[in-house]
Amino acid sequence: MRSIPVSPEAGGGGAVLELERLAVTFATAGGEVSAATDVTLAVAGGECLGVVGESGAGKSQTFLAALGLLAANGRVRGSARFQGGELLGLAPAALDRVRGARIGVVFQDPLTSLTPHLTVGAQLTEVLRHHLQLTAAAARRRALTLLERVQLSDAQRRLGQYPHELSGGMRQRVMIAIAIACGPALLIADEPTTALDVTVQAQILRLLAELKRERAMAMVLITHDLGAVAGIADRVAVMRAGRLIETGPVASVLGAPREPYTRELLRSVAPVSAPASAPVAAAPVALALEEVSVAYPLRGGWLRRAATLRALSGVTLELAAGEALGVVGESGGGKSTLARAVLALLPLAAGRVVWLGRSLGTLTPRELRAARAGLQMVFQDPLGSLDPRMTVEEIVGEPLAVHRPGLEPAARRAAIATMLERVELGTSLLGRYPHELSGGQCQRVGIARAMILEPRLLVCDEPLSALDGPTQRQILALLAGLRRESALTLLFVSHNLALVRQLCERVLVLYLGRMMELGGTEQLYREPRHPYTQELIAAVPVADPAIQPARLARARPGEPPSPLAPPSGCVYRTRCPYAVARCAEQVPAWETVAEGGAGIACHRWRELSGA
Repeated sequence: MRSIPVSPEAGGGGAVLELERLAVTFATAGGEVSAATDVTLAVAGGECLGVVGESGAGKSQTFLAALGLLAANGRVRGSARFQGGELLGLAPAALDRVRGARIGVVFQDPLTSLTPHLTVGAQLTEVLRHHLQLTAAAARRRALTLLERVQLSDAQRRLGQYPHELSGGMRQRVMIAIAIACGPALLIADEPTTALDVTVQAQILRLLAELKRERAMAMVLITHDLGAVAGIADRVAVMRAGRLIETGPVASVLGAPREPYTRELLRSVAPVSAPASAPVAAAPVALALEEVSVAYPLRGGWLRRAATLRALSGVTLELAAGEALGVVGESGGGKSTLARAVLALLPLAAGRVVWLGRSLGTLTPRELRAARAGLQMVFQDPLGSLDPRMTVEEIVGEPLAVHRPGLEPAARRAAIATMLERVELGTSLLGRYPHELSGGQCQRVGIARAMILEPRLLVCDEPLSALDGPTQRQILALLAGLRRESALTLLFVSHNLALVRQLCERVLVLYLGRMMELGGTEQLYREPRHPYTQELIAAVPVADPAIQPARLARARPGEPPSPLAPPSGCVYRTRCPYAVARCAEQVPAWETVAEGGAGIACHRWRELSGA
């Protein structure tokens, strides 16, 4: 078997990675399970190969196998050649000299990929000293240069911070800095933008495109986001059930796909108009928020003194019975805090939440517990929100045990079975545990648990962010169907504006805890009035390689300010291209601009929109 040449960086168009008839299997108690079969593909220097498909298609396992990173029960056959040398079968020491130095990897979840008890600087310098034998001082200087290159704000201070002190976008930039630290010939990015909001997604993709160009790296982008592929990939490979079913130039595959499955993937991200539904203005108000503010006192740790994080400030809105309201904005904008405030899961600093005419803050604990039977929530992480020690039957039936303890066992089992049918899960799953289900199945179980009590209000907090495109579309259709059947009022929190558009009649835009804009979905997407809403919509990925690269090029760098020290006046002014002196001096008042409660908080919206 040939050893891998120690020659330095690749570039210049030759094949950097070649997979030939690669097969991946796992030995399980139920027999051998195949994750990938006969995968043959290559990626050249300076080229980006997008690898797409649903969860479970074998995308990640194929490349983990090539890098020798499979789980202990994994087996790999075939060939994986890097710069002409075979990777499979390499001794661990030889493989360690390749990984991290000449092949960099960016994983999906930067928080779990980074070491929590080491500072950013320590993690970067460890890689540099191990692979490049730099002195401590030289490694620290290079680490600072790398953080500046990946456009991490205040890079000098970030060197001394821990991963939990950074936002998701900052952590992903740190991961990219570590991956490129030694000038690799190949960068494998495995779902690098899945958990990020649209503006940070655009920034990260733009950064990856720039790094590919300037370093002539080969790049593999593993993703279920066809908009990401359209933005930076040169070629695309489509995988399904462990097999490579279509490959070719990105313009050809996305513009004229040959395979029905590829067309299905494209349909899952196609722009869809706002839902056609009857006006809800005549319906009675079910939920009202009146000047709701939420603040978290912070003490100790890395803070030098006690501080207060104001997560929500003066949120006022009404939600009619049967209406669906989308809540959008970047991470840290207050979306999840708003969802929890609506359900009285945290104390309010000011204001009140009124549900069906009763202020939740005035209810006794017993009354609040009874009221929560009609107020239910679906959480972001479909697996993490389910008790791993409970079966599907126990999870879905638990709300009945709590709120309807007198229900006969036979009636409870019948209700559980009926609910599973409603969320399109068979009763064959009753005895399974969460880890035995797919992400989409876990999320359906979470929805069944929330709906088993027939609530009047369902709050969904980022319920689709961990799911692939086709599964997102299925869950979205399920929620829409449940709304029609149950006259359900829905509060739908998401950073995916395309999904919100398909489900909700109105949209609320939050930034650093403040309302920026509220309006009808179609109007807000077609003619956004607030500059921040315009930025969000401009960042929504489009699965069109003729359009998406230019959209990414216009992505503005920079993280939102810290909620601990928001800007004076308009909190968005530090990123707003239209800010003037007045924006720093005065908080813009909330103005109602149309019927149905549509409004905006911007000093200049009239002159900017020509109103």
